[in-house]
Amino acid sequence: MSDQAATDRFIKDLERVAQVRLEISGCLEKLAQTINKAELAGEISSGKLSLERNIEDITVASKNLKQGVFRLLVLGDMKRGKSTFLNALIGENLLPSDVNPCTAVLTVLRYGLEKKVTIHFNDGKRPQQLDFQSFKYKYTIDPTEAKKLEQEKKQAFPNVNYAVVEYPLTLLENGIEIVDSPGLNDTEARNELSLGYVNNCHAILFVMRASQPCTLGERRYLENYIKDRGLTVFFLVNAWDQVRESLIDPDDVEELKTSEDRLRQVFQANLAEYCYVDGQDIYDERVFELSSIQALRRRLKNPQADLDGTGFPKFMEALNTFLTRERAIAELRQARTLARQTCNHTIEAVARRLPLLDQDVNELKKRIDSVEPEFNKLTNICNQFQKEILNTRDTQARKISESFRSYVLNLGDTFETDFLRYQPELNLFDFLSSGKREAFNAALQKAFEQYITDKLAAWTLTAEKGINTAFKELSRSAAQYGASYIQVTDQITEKLTGQQVKVDADPSTEDYNSPGWAKWAMGLLSLTNGNIAGVAMASAGFDWKNILLNYFTVLGISALIGTIFSPILAPLYIPLLGLGVGFLQADQARKQLVKSAKKELVKHLPQVAQEQSQIVYDAVKECFDSYEKEVSKRIDDDIVSRKSELDNLVKQKGTREINREAELKRLKTLQEDVIAQLQKIEASYSNLLAYYS
Repeated sequence: MSDQAATDRFIKDLERVAQVRLEISGCLEKLAQTINKAELAGEISSGKLSLERNIEDITVASKNLKQGVFRLLVLGDMKRGKSTFLNALIGENLLPSDVNPCTAVLTVLRYGLEKKVTIHFNDGKRPQQLDFQSFKYKYTIDPTEAKKLEQEKKQAFPNVNYAVVEYPLTLLENGIEIVDSPGLNDTEARNELSLGYVNNCHAILFVMRASQPCTLGERRYLENYIKDRGLTVFFLVNAWDQVRESLIDPDDVEELKTSEDRLRQVFQANLAEYCYVDGQDIYDERVFELSSIQALRRRLKNPQADLDGTGFPKFMEALNTFLTRERAIAELRQARTLARQTCNHTIEAVARRLPLLDQDVNELKKRIDSVEPEFNKLTNICNQFQKEILNTRDTQARKISESFRSYVLNLGDTFETDFLRYQPELNLFDFLSSGKREAFNAALQKAFEQYITDKLAAWTLTAEKGINTAFKELSRSAAQYGASYIQVTDQITEKLTGQQVKVDADPSTEDYNSPGWAKWAMGLLSLTNGNIAGVAMASAGFDWKNILLNYFTVLGISALIGTIFSPILAPLYIPLLGLGVGFLQADQARKQLVKSAKKELVKHLPQVAQEQSQIVYDAVKECFDSYEKEVSKRIDDDIVSRKSELDNLVKQKGTREINREAELKRLKTLQEDVIAQLQKIEASYSNLLAYYS
């Protein structure tokens, strides 16, 4: 497919998805309004049907769909050409991409009717609006300065949280939001805002450079923050055209092929493990060789320019397939599930109400009393599931905090081997010269931070796997408890009405007959939360990773470095200086440094293990507490609504004469209206599937 065809198809598909989002959002909104109107009318007739939870959920889902975007996070080290790539992607020289400056703040690029930049601060200062030239001038820095700030563990603009760039571009208008991260240094990696975007994006665009294939910093970042975390990553090997330019003879076809093949082998060896989905190798759908500067130059001259040979057509096609087919359909399938559930609940409530309209108050009260044992069973199911969640919480919190404690205490066992790859080059005069000692201290601290970061990331991944497994078990339990719950509610219906309520179900949908709370607990309704991107959208509706993130950032480098590094720094110099000038060889010095560091390190590890393991315990506990709180609330709401539905009818019968014919007509109309909205949603969803088939 040519570039223009790929670009046009991408825009067309985005427009199509945006249209369907709005259609289904509008239907959900009308569905909520229809039910809410019927509930208000019920107050002066046979009583409310107590469908408040359904109204709330579909209202939130409608809003999320209406505001929905595909969020792309652009990651990459300094001087990888991230801004050049983005400018080429959107077809405008919008972000700073000159030869020297580096973007120094996290930048969110989204659609706006007017061109403007808003700087958001973290010190309470009101947001500031700038023009584009002022933004480029004020918030970009020279790479040398950026490197110096990284080494000194300083931020270029510590009081700036992020910048929002609004621009009236077609790509952005059709639902794309781009987040440009400043870099991969440890300060940024541990930044809560940046990691928050990692967990809450639809895809990561990881920009690398052909002339610097898979650097240590890039490999460390991928290992620590991307690997095995269920994230979708597109690897963009930028400046591929420079491979030819670096040859002695750029016209030597054979030499070019050899050089390119050698580079491909390097990238394949380092990136292949990140390109498996459910055991399937999708390397060719995730790794792309790009020439962004060539693409940008062509697009600036002619927005419709042919970009063949730049790698963009193939990349755009793959990104389009992932966003508008895989992710959009998964999102809209949730909306359909939610609409079906709401329609079902409404039909069931109407079907329960109609037979009871003919009952007098005394008979109605007698029937309600007869189902009290069944309501107790529902409460027992809630209590049983709640108990299982809390037991899982206690087990996981204890297990994971103990694993952290053990992990930290055992760091000393492998420290001498592990730290060799991190320690800085030693120079005798750096020790003896007071002028250079501060620089060496900084280099040593940087090495120690990298060591701690890698070790902490490795353990965090293990912890996340354990929590993820636990939530999968709870999801299966939710399905089982949900099935038992449905059996009891059917019994209630039979005893109240004398007949079984039959609701048309889609037999191809396994979760169709599950109660709403069970669907939520199984991770099928993340649209009702607010985070509909990232891991939450990909696997589970409950966003436990962001809860964990809020705690684990506290565990980061600063906490451990403050506890460990400063106290051990001074004692390191005593044995090193004791070696004497004549004996201080580099190899001896390295070994002595590591040996002395280990000796001091193990003295402080018990304190770290004790203090930080409590943070781990609290983090894991809150993940499950939040889940239990929401599940219990949803079950309680369902039980209360079922009781209120009956109590409302009793109350109305006791205070007024109900016009049976008018009520019958009103409820039948309600039923028809919700079915009509559901049918529109089903049609929109089916049409989208047909569009892609």
